[in-house]
Amino acid sequence: MDMVKDALDQLHGAVMIVYPMGLPPYDPIRMEFEDKECLSGTHAALEVIEEPEAQLWWAAKELKRTNHLSDYVGKNEKTKIIVKIQKKGQGAPAREPVISNEEHKQMMLYYYKRQEELKKLEENDDDSCLDSEWADSRALKRHFHGVKDIKWRPR
Repeated sequence: MDMVKDALDQLHGAVMIVYPMGLPPYDPIRMEFEDKECLSGTHAALEVIEEPEAQLWWAAKELKRTNHLSDYVGKNEKTKIIVKIQKKGQGAPAREPVISNEEHKQMMLYYYKRQEELKKLEENDDDSCLDSEWADSRALKRHFHGVKDIKWRPR
């Protein structure tokens, strides 16, 4: 609790530097500093979880109040973890999706276009290009023998 109080004091000092005249009385930050913030009637009031009914979750594991954090994470002090808070009895919080909805839409659009492109290529089995002069596999041999433009029909 002391750490939270120290952090709030630091924030209060930073706000005083930025706003030397002070914040207006209706500002939510000022109300929080003075412990007058009233959340009744707002959606934020539904998101407040009191300490006795809160559970901490990390890596799909419930963090027990009796254990130390190092029992779960290890002794490395530089480890950063993101802990989620749930009400007791609700179980583990839902996992976040690996990709966002926008990324998912972009991927689906790309693969749909790719699939349509492959369908068009599959339908287009046109072998007329094989009759071209550049597609003749014996063209090099004919060129070196000098029998390039021999016609068997009379003129």
